[in-house]
Amino acid sequence: MHEFDVVIIEDKTGGYVSLVPALPGCHTQGDTLEELMSNTKEAISLYIETLEKEEKQDLLQQRVVGIQKVKTLA
Repeated sequence: MHEFDVVIIEDKTGGYVSLVPALPGCHTQGDTLEELMSNTKEAISLYIETLEKEEKQDLLQQRVVGIQKVKTLA
């Protein structure tokens, strides 16, 4: 069993989006937080199935250290 950090974002049009920083491109959505978490677990499982052994070892060692807000002039 592996544990992943997940970033959850509220979607402007309703519902939620999740991103898995340790798995580039792994993201999903759901109308409720419960649905989102179920979809996220499925997305992670499917993503991991596509990895080769070496890729899996590298990605599973990554950990999110923190999330920071940064202000810039757009």
